[in-house]
Amino acid sequence: MKTSRRRSREFALQGLYQWQLARTAPESIARQLAEAKGFEKIDADYFSALLTGTIAAAPELEREIAPHLDRGFGELSPVERGILLIAGFELMHRQDVPYRVVINEAIELAKSYGGTQGHKFVNGVLDKLAPKLRGPERERGKKEMGNGEQETGDTRS
Repeated sequence: MKTSRRRSREFALQGLYQWQLARTAPESIARQLAEAKGFEKIDADYFSALLTGTIAAAPELEREIAPHLDRGFGELSPVERGILLIAGFELMHRQDVPYRVVINEAIELAKSYGGTQGHKFVNGVLDKLAPKLRGPERERGKKEMGNGEQETGDTRS
């Protein structure tokens, strides 16, 4: 079952896709998506925060994400760019969402909407980005897991 926040991320991804291709104003995108089937099942406040916040922070997010890519940011598909921007925004600005949840949700979006191996790419990039943006939280998580265990972004929360 999809949570209201997962649905919010899906709609935000659709909005970011449209924004990337047409540079439509976020308010216009939000109005258009509000009429789409299933919109009533989302967390509207979270959707709005994701869409407007991610677009507003896009240049900063691109600078944070780019060093962890194997190609230029502009060479990514609009779906991969959108997923990484949303996850980057959540890692940077939504401390109320655990970093593992952010990574897992991004992986799920990539599995649903990205290319065949896109989820592995997204996971790899976010596993490198999370220590920079959520270092203290990651360190606490490692201590709680114990010393011999390996941590990955693809944990279910």
